[in-house]
Amino acid sequence: MLKTADHLYLQVADNIEQLIEKDVLKIGEKLPSVRNLSKQQGISLSTAFQAYYHLESKGLIESRPKSGYYIRFNSRRMPDIPTSCDPVKKATDVTVHEMVDAVFQHMANDDVMKFSVATPPPSLLPAAKMAKAVVQAMRELQDYGIGYEQLQGNVRLRRQLALQSLNWGGAYTENDVITTNGCVDALTLCLTATTQPGDTIAIESPSYYGATLLAEGLGLKVLEIPTHPITGVDLEYLDKAIPRHKIKACLFVPNFNNPIGCCMPDKNKRELVRMVEKYDIALIEDDIYGDLYFGKQRPATCKTFDKKGNVLYCSSVSKSVAPGFRVGWTIPGKYKDKVLQMKRHHAIACPTITHASVAYFLETGRYENHLRNLRKILHTQFLRYSQAIMEYFPESTKIARPQGGCVLWIELDPHINTYELFQQALKHKISFVPGRVFSLRDRYSNCLRISFSVPWSKQVEDSLKLLGKLIRKMQ
Repeated sequence: MLKTADHLYLQVADNIEQLIEKDVLKIGEKLPSVRNLSKQQGISLSTAFQAYYHLESKGLIESRPKSGYYIRFNSRRMPDIPTSCDPVKKATDVTVHEMVDAVFQHMANDDVMKFSVATPPPSLLPAAKMAKAVVQAMRELQDYGIGYEQLQGNVRLRRQLALQSLNWGGAYTENDVITTNGCVDALTLCLTATTQPGDTIAIESPSYYGATLLAEGLGLKVLEIPTHPITGVDLEYLDKAIPRHKIKACLFVPNFNNPIGCCMPDKNKRELVRMVEKYDIALIEDDIYGDLYFGKQRPATCKTFDKKGNVLYCSSVSKSVAPGFRVGWTIPGKYKDKVLQMKRHHAIACPTITHASVAYFLETGRYENHLRNLRKILHTQFLRYSQAIMEYFPESTKIARPQGGCVLWIELDPHINTYELFQQALKHKISFVPGRVFSLRDRYSNCLRISFSVPWSKQVEDSLKLLGKLIRKMQ
């Protein structure tokens, strides 16, 4: 139980939040005054105020002048979740969408409200601590880090990453880990090690457009697997599809899929691992958002249940610490030798200084403290964004329920084309990702992905309000 003064207000706030979620405390009802809450809970006035302030920052309660605090929002009353896609009959050759290029053109434009970037901004990342870690690395590395790192990667970093696996039920050593230049590099090496040009891989639908671009570059065919917004991949469909389409590998994001944010239940993860073992194919698991959970504990991974080495686990610190450092890794199981061979051919080595810096940062124990704060901020921002979308978008809007990560999937009326909406929004310096880019087929044209990583502000609220107006005009 949390006992420190710093955490006591969170404990009180969490208890009140649970009562709101269970509809024990209903929207519009008045909460006890700060003084009464202090007496009821046996806490100081300051702690009581902090608890209410925390709930207010999430948009769950509101302060009314000379009246007190009232229940404002209950996430159980959010709109319907987006619909799942229909199954497909055959795999598809990959094509590059012009829409992806259009979105990327504005990634570096500071004048644009970038709801399109699925990475926390520098203001939420530990820049000062990482600067100290870089200095430490420069001091301790031989020849100041200008030489090549060994093929498998920095030993201290691999040791720390192996220790991190304990958080999701792993028990690995530095010998099981291979470092990479970010998560996409890890996915590339793993796909290259497990497939040949012309092979078919299975991906989620909708799926991160980076996965389809990667498949195109490797000359692979793609079969989109129907994916539920809450539970993830349709395993019954996948079980039939693997032999029918001769699938050689699966590339999935079981924890907080990008773009719909679903988190596959543990029993489904266990069943998925059993399935790939039955067919003896590779499961490439992208767990880049796994540490950004909103619940009480980190979700397990498919790798947690992997006993035969069929799962190639991939992740990075690009969404949590330092995107520009390009620090990623894989635990590739029985494919380790092949992945190392691919790394030797494609990269030779990883950057010495940045990888050593992340190792030092992890060794200090600051990573968990940083994550704890980042998760709280992202969860709060998810709630505020959702409330604004419910208020400013049409009533027919459907919103996903991510339990982690930093992206929100939104479904609009079927006749609304979100690429046309994107072009209109850019005129007002607002960017998001049209849903069409998340599929190889003509799907999700009425959907969009918004990142809630941009800290909540009046500018964010005004931008969402303007988006809502543009949508209503299109109706």
